[in-house]
Amino acid sequence: MNRKKKINETLKKRMKKANAKLNKSTKPRYISKAERAELDAVAAQSADNVDMVSNTTVDIESVAK
Repeated sequence: MNRKKKINETLKKRMKKANAKLNKSTKPRYISKAERAELDAVAAQSADNVDMVSNTTVDIESVAK
């Protein structure tokens, strides 16, 4: 009985590993702290650029009146 049980366990383990390789992980990709800081800096810079552009368009509209 023990021999059969051991063989079945090893076969189940192999099948489980094979199935795990086939399925993609649903876990999100890890982003390091440095990458997060870099992304925040880029986002802040682009937000500043948008603010500058919106300020200049407001100034031009007020001058045109």
